[in-house]
Parts: sequence; C-alpha cells; structure tokens
Amino acid sequence: MTVTALGDIDLTEYDLYRQGFPHHVFTRLRRDAPVWKHPETAMLRDAGVPPFWVLSRHDDLRAVNRDTVTFTAFDGAQIRDTSEERKGKMLISMDGKPHSRLRRLVSHGFTPRMLDTLESHLRWRTNRILDSIEGSADIDFVGEVAELLPLHVIADIMGIPENERPDVFKGTNTILRAFDPEGGVGLEQRLDTERQLFAYASSFNDAKRRAPVDDIWSVLVQAEVVDDDGTPTRLSNHELDLFFFLLAAAGSETTRNAISLGMLALFEHPEQLVRLRADPSLMDLAVNEILRWSSPVSYFRRTATRDVEVRGQQIRSGDLVTFWHPSANRDEDVFDEPFTFDVGRTPNDQVAFGGGGPHHCLGATLARREIRIMFESLLDRFGSLEVTGDPVWAVPGPLVTVVCSLDRLPMRLC
Repeated sequence: MTVTALGDIDLTEYDLYRQGFPHHVFTRLRRDAPVWKHPETAMLRDAGVPPFWVLSRHDDLRAVNRDTVTFTAFDGAQIRDTSEERKGKMLISMDGKPHSRLRRLVSHGFTPRMLDTLESHLRWRTNRILDSIEGSADIDFVGEVAELLPLHVIADIMGIPENERPDVFKGTNTILRAFDPEGGVGLEQRLDTERQLFAYASSFNDAKRRAPVDDIWSVLVQAEVVDDDGTPTRLSNHELDLFFFLLAAAGSETTRNAISLGMLALFEHPEQLVRLRADPSLMDLAVNEILRWSSPVSYFRRTATRDVEVRGQQIRSGDLVTFWHPSANRDEDVFDEPFTFDVGRTPNDQVAFGGGGPHHCLGATLARREIRIMFESLLDRFGSLEVTGDPVWAVPGPLVTVVCSLDRLPMRLC
C-alpha cells in the first residue's frame, strides 16, 4: 500500500492499524516530512489533544529521548496528558532529579545480580507454560504462550500469590482492551478495573512492608537512597502503587508483543527459522532483530519546554512532540535493507527500548532474557511452528503508546 500525499495521512484513524503498524505511511514521512505537524482531527478534538509533531527518523528519536531539558516527559508518554495525580510521579512522566531518585530506588530490584538469579526460574516458568500446550492440536499463541510468560514473571518478581494472579491478569487485560473501540470494554468498566487494581496494589504493598520476604518487591518497599541534601528517602505508597500498575500493565504488554511478533516473523521468513535452528549461537542477535522488527512500543510523547528547530521545522514551547519507534527501526539511513528480517543482523542499533539516555527502559535486560529463553525453548521442544490462520490485531489507537498489537495468533506447534 502507498500513500499518495502527506495530506492523506491521519494517524488518529483506528482502521489504519487493523492489519498491523502502517510502515508504508512512515516510509513516506521519513522520506518527505521527517518532522511533520499532524493536523487537527475530530478524534483529537474529542480527546482534547492539539495538533502534534511526528518525528519518524532514528537520529531524531535518540536526540529527543536524551534531551530531557528541551523535551520533558512530565505530562506523560501519551499524546493525551496523563492525570494530574500521575504527573511527575511515574518513571515515564518524570525528568531530572525526581526521575533519577525514583530510578535509583526501583533499580534496587533490578540489579544484574538479581536478574542473574532469575535465569533458572525463567526457564522453569517457560517450560511450565509450554508443558500446558504440548500435544494440543491448535492454540492461540498470544493468549496461551506469549502473554503468560511476562505476566507470570512480573508476578513472580512482585511475589503475587498464584491464587491471586487470575484477577490481576484479568484486570490488566481489561485495561489494555479498553482503548480499542472493538475491544468490548467501556469507559466505566476500565475506570472501575483501574480502581480495583490500585486498591489491590495498595494492600499488597502494605503487606510487603509488614512482612517482607525473599522477593524483589520486598526489596523495593524497603529500598533507600540518599538525596542530594543527604536525606534518606524511600518509595512512597503512591509511588509504589503507580510502579505496580506500570509493571503489571505496560511491562507485560511490551514483552508479549515482542514474542508474538517475533514468532510471526519467523514463520513468515522460514529461511531465517532454518538458519536459527542450524546455528543457535545467533540467538542473541536474533533477539535484537526481533526487538527491531516488532518495536513493541509505538511512540512516546514529550512536551517542548522552549522554542527549538529540528530539521528546519520550528517547534514552539508547549508543543507536543512524538517519536515513533517502529519507524526509527526501519530508517533506511541506519539499517541496510530495513524491511528484511535477518536473525544475524549486525550492526543493529535498534531503539525499541528508547535509544539510550535517562529514559532507557529499566526492564530491557529482563525483556531480552524472557524473549531469548522463550525462543530457545520453543525451538528445542517443537520441530514445527505453523501459523494456521490470520493474525488478529488489537488497536488501542493513538491515545496510548502501543497503538496496535497482536491479539490472537492461531498456531500449531508439534
């Protein structure tokens, strides 16, 4: 599909994403308007969102993500402002010293040593998931495999009891579906589900404070760092509740998307699957290519704090600026044959995790390990990986940072 004119582009149209991310649109933007002002649309007016800038090139994404002085995250990562009680209180809506403080605190739970201890557990959890589908004639790979690993791993990290997980998983899934007009979840149901999850998070955090055990969440509720003025500080109850919500929803969704789209890519490029089976030493490169290819987070938004010029376009103080990861990861100036899926691609400067800087994804190392272990286990256990029907896409749309993701992928593994 081609776009005949820039005036035809409307990134707020849900149908644009029903067959996956519209790479054809962003190929045109990278070529003709890499810094483009999205016009006002009915959807933007209804949502109270002004026209916003769209940055589609790799270098611009890296530059904006690293320049937190000129481009602030305070108003949230989505084009619609986050709620007042969340501004400056979540990692994705903070900059400067407050962001550094919170990141140092939560990093206590994600040290390399702690992640190393998870390696054998990740394999155990992966095998448990694959045990449950082995021998099944047909499965939904997304619902029965891809989403379960990150959900359970995050629940394992937090120490959520097994018997309480179904409600937490159901709640996060309800929230993710709520933004898709075809998702079957209304506004009141979404808000009620959010309230329930926050209530659970609050009681859960209180329980961990009263009786800490040997899990990462117990480390987080007790973690302490010293502020610049020498004052010891810990995570507040509100910060913990918001971090719980961020991990449970966004943390699981992105890894699920990478695993799902990675599987589809291997099926659609059988020569790469054969290559990876023949040379398992390529797995780390393959994981990097899966991240480039899938780019699970569609975009992040920033707000300009001053007038600034980018590629000859004048961005004004207060303007909304978005940068799009899937487009940056197909940038012809950075990647040779960017529309070729290559499990041995090197170099591969993919920016699925944000391209470095203070907002580089805290869970990047964990996500890589989950993806690697899942595909190692799949290739070791199953000789045939067959997609048996059309993929079905969920489209939360441009009001959230993941505008589309695989909802169902019918498969037969044997």
